[in-house]
Amino acid sequence: MNMTTRDAIIKAQLAAYLAADRKEKGRILDAISRTTAMSRKAAMRRLRTLQLRRADWQDRRGGKVEYGPAVAAALREIWELQGRICAERMHHSIPEAVRVLARDKMWHHDAETTALLLRMSLGTLKDRIGRFPRVKKGGGRSATKPSGLKELIPIRRGPWENPPPGKGEIDTVAHCGMTLAGDFVYTVQYTDVATIWTLLSAQWQKGEEATVASIEAMASRLPFPLLGLDPDSGSEFVNWHLKKWCDARGIDMTRIRPGEKNDHARIEQKNYANVRHVVGYGRFDDPGQVGILNALYLALEDYLNFFIPSMKCVEKIREGGKTKRKYDPAQTAYQRVLAHPLVGKEVKQELRRKYATLNPKVLRSQIDALLKRLGGPKQP
Repeated sequence: MNMTTRDAIIKAQLAAYLAADRKEKGRILDAISRTTAMSRKAAMRRLRTLQLRRADWQDRRGGKVEYGPAVAAALREIWELQGRICAERMHHSIPEAVRVLARDKMWHHDAETTALLLRMSLGTLKDRIGRFPRVKKGGGRSATKPSGLKELIPIRRGPWENPPPGKGEIDTVAHCGMTLAGDFVYTVQYTDVATIWTLLSAQWQKGEEATVASIEAMASRLPFPLLGLDPDSGSEFVNWHLKKWCDARGIDMTRIRPGEKNDHARIEQKNYANVRHVVGYGRFDDPGQVGILNALYLALEDYLNFFIPSMKCVEKIREGGKTKRKYDPAQTAYQRVLAHPLVGKEVKQELRRKYATLNPKVLRSQIDALLKRLGGPKQP
């Protein structure tokens, strides 16, 4: 019971209390105490306060509400558009998102609301986003099976030490629903370590040749040359087909320690944020869904790489038994590529031209339309 409700109950008894004798006042106080869980003394003080209060009294506690419903609606539009990311990643990207939407006449909030949104602090942003409803999704199944040829690929030990653009982690996501039985679709995902550039490709099952074809298609879309792959010990990666393909192109290949998912923390997090968060945990067991998923992933790659900011852990500080992590400012993969000194000027200029043609709202609409064509992930 909140204070407003308590005041309403006590106020309803005020007239009777003032007119009652001593014995009746005792009964009224007992009734108020039972109803509101207040002590008799507290109820007496509250009745006295209400008795002496002026008729024109107004409750001015709490201060003025600066960010009202209009600002909350504008904030939620950006938050939904950016895939419901956290406030730390979203804070510095809001002005650019508003600029792009306004450029394409898709921003329909007035100037005052926009100004308030743009000056909102990180703390207020975290508080307001925390009030938005969220839907919790179910979990998935692991389809990683170790390869018998693991001696082919050396194990990468320790964290990445500032690799150049083109070296990244790669993994598969199984769209199997609640059972691994039968045939179904897989997604192959690559995340560049230096720039967080993400590539996605769907394939039927996870055969060796199909996986090589997916990687080759993704490599053709990477803005810079593919220099290295770092998968787990799954048989779809650790095999002669992919080893020969990498050797022929001068691509380094390493793998993480078996069973050590923390070695792949970057790609494991992206498997949820980029794949599960969009297409869910349902089952895709129709080969025709592969083409629709790949069309969806082309739009999703542009949406993620050009408009969704991310943060990189740049330092770990150990203090006793605790570890504090320090992150760099949130940036999109596109911004990281433009800022990287090892990426050529021609590549950066081509990306600038492409960025000028993109709109996150249009890309999100394309993704949603393809999800409807996909039929949504079938529940097991």
